[in-house]
Amino acid sequence: MNSIDVISMGLRNMWRRKTRTILTVLGVIIGTSSIVIMLSLGIAMNENFRKEIERMGSLNIININTYYVPPEAQMGGPTKEVKLDDKTLAQINAIEGVEAVTPIEYTYWKFAAGKLVGHVSVIGIDTKVMDKFNFEVEEGRLLDESDTNALVFGSYIPNMFYNPKSTYYYGGMQETVDLINDRLIMTMNMEYGERRRGQSGGNTPAYPEYKVKGVGILKQSDGETDYNAYMNIDYLRKIQEESNRAQSRQSRGWNPYQTNSKDSYSNAMVKVKDINDVERIQKIITEMGLGAYSLTDILKSMQKTSANIQAILGGIGAVSLLVAALGITNTMIMSIYERTREIGVMKVLGAELGAIRRLFLFEAGLIGFLGGVLGITFSLIISAVLNNAGLSFMNYFMYMGEESKISVIPLWLIGVSIIFATLIGLISGYYPARRAMKLSALEAIKTE
Repeated sequence: MNSIDVISMGLRNMWRRKTRTILTVLGVIIGTSSIVIMLSLGIAMNENFRKEIERMGSLNIININTYYVPPEAQMGGPTKEVKLDDKTLAQINAIEGVEAVTPIEYTYWKFAAGKLVGHVSVIGIDTKVMDKFNFEVEEGRLLDESDTNALVFGSYIPNMFYNPKSTYYYGGMQETVDLINDRLIMTMNMEYGERRRGQSGGNTPAYPEYKVKGVGILKQSDGETDYNAYMNIDYLRKIQEESNRAQSRQSRGWNPYQTNSKDSYSNAMVKVKDINDVERIQKIITEMGLGAYSLTDILKSMQKTSANIQAILGGIGAVSLLVAALGITNTMIMSIYERTREIGVMKVLGAELGAIRRLFLFEAGLIGFLGGVLGITFSLIISAVLNNAGLSFMNYFMYMGEESKISVIPLWLIGVSIIFATLIGLISGYYPARRAMKLSALEAIKTE
């Protein structure tokens, strides 16, 4: 009995008992769709977490600082002071998988554009590698190596200016400026351009004023870049040092805006080529004695929570598939009882034991395969309903975003589910197939 005979007989036997076959396949459909839908909820949760984190910034960027306290120091052990200077940055840049490194300088300045003024956080950055750190401009261009007094502004900065001579209503009626074409003044004098009442100008420290120009406006990112301006770090440290000296001469006291020493930094950023290398590179930087963190830390924590939820949901769906597997086993055992005489005739006519086993395994596997295919089809329909009607319903109570999804069924899950359902059918049919092989031919023929 060749393979074609096995397939032909198997299909006839299943069709002859089509009601029982349909009910058994229905059990596999329910089991497969249950586990697929449950897993799809967890996969969608992971994707929503990732999208939410990516709105906050790039997952390929590691932030470095010098405030890290190693575990041994927390336990009272010796501490090693690490200097974040150009030499250290070069060592980090040499790590395999690192695309770019830049020191970071955080400062705070007052800007003036005509009658309008605004307080802006200005970040110093290495302009040679600015294009490596996922900055995208909406208008103008990014900084280049030749820029000194030029700035690139976040998308929200134009709305942070106001007219101090009129009623100030932050977040409401403030005026906008053209940061690329307007003449800009930059100073650390936070009273510059403000309306003073009963106060003489002599009480204000004599801060230098710098003429600067805007060369670009960044695209909106829903992250911190929207609220910052970026400048050549060397020029920024130079003018801030000048402003610090001016204030020191005036106040002869501690300056809260004092920068770091000229040959070291307190912060830096690292761009990693492959997101899968972020954790490894972050660990290397930490072992150097520096603090290192990235958005992947948050994502990893979220994914851990999601994995636990997914395991619970998958376990619930697996119970349904287990019940379906028992149904396949029961169907095949009942089939043996009904076809005992047929099996005996096949053996007397010379059918090989392997052929009889293949016949029952084919029927069981076909039940699993059909249940898997139809179960995936049913799951895709349920997933579409959840992502349309279900998402609209949830957004009515809690906005999840237009790109969010409740259920995601990737291609790999479709393939794995069909294969898994087929394997469940084969495994469930293995015992009945062996039982059919061991039947005595003479006893089977005598059976009515």
